[in-house]
Amino acid sequence: MSIINEILYRPLFNALIFLYNTVALHDLGIAIVFLTIIIRVILWSSQAKALRSQRDLQKLQPELEKIKTKYKDKQKQTQETLAFYKKHKVSPFSSCLPTLIQLPIIIALYQVFRNSLNAASLSALYPFISRPESVNSISLGIINLSQPNKIVLPIITGALQFVQSWMLMKRIPAMKAGGQKLDAASAVSRQMMYIFPLMTVFIAMSLPAALPIYWIVTTLFAIIQQWYIMRDDKSGYDGKISKRGVKVRVRKRQ
Repeated sequence: MSIINEILYRPLFNALIFLYNTVALHDLGIAIVFLTIIIRVILWSSQAKALRSQRDLQKLQPELEKIKTKYKDKQKQTQETLAFYKKHKVSPFSSCLPTLIQLPIIIALYQVFRNSLNAASLSALYPFISRPESVNSISLGIINLSQPNKIVLPIITGALQFVQSWMLMKRIPAMKAGGQKLDAASAVSRQMMYIFPLMTVFIAMSLPAALPIYWIVTTLFAIIQQWYIMRDDKSGYDGKISKRGVKVRVRKRQ
C-alpha cells in the first residue's frame, strides 16, 4: 500500500497543492481542473489507442455478424471469430487494457481530492512544495468543495456522461441488415446509455463537490478526444476491410 502511496497518491497530491499555490491562485476547484487536464494529456496516447481499436472493431462488426449467421455451432463460431481477429490484426480486448491501466490513477485521484481539504494530509507534501496554512474549500466564491452539490454539478456530470455514451452508440445501427434485432450485448449497451448517466447523477449527489468537478472535466476531455479520434470516419472516407486489416480507406467520389 505504501508503494502505491509513493508512486501515485503522493505525487498527485503534491501536484494538486503546487497548482493550488501557483496557477490556480489558491482556488482548489481551479487546481483540480488543471490537474485533471494534465492527467488526461499524459494518458492521451493510451486512450487514443483504445478509441482507435474500438473504431476498428465497429468497422468489422458487419463481417462478424456474417460469421454468427453462417456458423450456428458455438465452438466453430468462436474459432472463426478468433481467426478473423487474427487475420485483421485486431483484438476485442485492446480497448479495455488502457482503461484498466487508468483505474489505479483514478482511485489515487479520488483519495487526493477527498484528502486535499484535510489539514493533516499536508504532511504528505514534499519539502520543496510550499505548504499553505490551510486549503480553502470554497471555489469561485460559491462552490463548497467539501460538501455535496445536490443539483447543478450532478446534472452536468450525468449530461456529459450521456453525451459521451451517445457519441459511441450512435455509430451502432439501431437494426442490423435485413431488419434483424440487435444482439443481447448491443441491446444492453443501448440501455446502459440511459441508465449509467442516471446512476452518475445519483452518485455525484452524494460526493463532495471536488469529485464531480473532476468527473465533469475528465468526461468533457474524453468527449473532445473521442470526437477527434472518430472524426475521420466522416471526413470523406469509407472504411474498407483489406487483407491486411481495417486501416485502408478509400476516398469517396465527389
